[in-house]
Amino acid sequence: MKTKLTTLFNGFLKVAASSNRFGLNLMRIAILVIFVWIGGLKFYNYEADGIVPFVANSPFMSFFYNQDAPDYKQYKNAEGAFVAENHAWHEANNTYGFSHGLGIMIMSIGILVFLGMFFPKVGFVGEILAIIMTIGTLSFLITTPEVWVPDLGGPEHGFPLLSGAGRLVIKDIAILAGAFILLSDTARMILKK
Repeated sequence: MKTKLTTLFNGFLKVAASSNRFGLNLMRIAILVIFVWIGGLKFYNYEADGIVPFVANSPFMSFFYNQDAPDYKQYKNAEGAFVAENHAWHEANNTYGFSHGLGIMIMSIGILVFLGMFFPKVGFVGEILAIIMTIGTLSFLITTPEVWVPDLGGPEHGFPLLSGAGRLVIKDIAILAGAFILLSDTARMILKK
């Protein structure tokens, strides 16, 4: 019995060890799906409204908006809600224009990373851009007050307690790691040619 289990386990190890290429291509597909989906959502007002705290508080992106932080706080919409006054403020703020441009950029990066499966040099560019983008996203953990549970009178608030927005941002660590792994693989492919 023990020998049979050992044989099965060793067989599993051999399959796992030989699945590197499958895993790398699956990571490219995962980045494609995530980036195209999230980028596509940037064309919906609820998503554009939702990224305002991140962009408005970022020293690297706030110049894309016409209003200063924290003006946006009084014009926040619940997801799926439409408040005409808030919508007008977001239009004047360039919330939707910026979100559309960001969506195109995010989808383009996802497509470039995916194309690395067939065209390594194209993938290399996409992977570098994915790394830059995810580092930018992770910077929101420092610049955006909404990533931490607010002090609403209870004992649990502030660092290290992530809010919904913070939990959304922290996941980009996995995308960053995946993009670095892909970059290394792509660099090897390019050097082999």
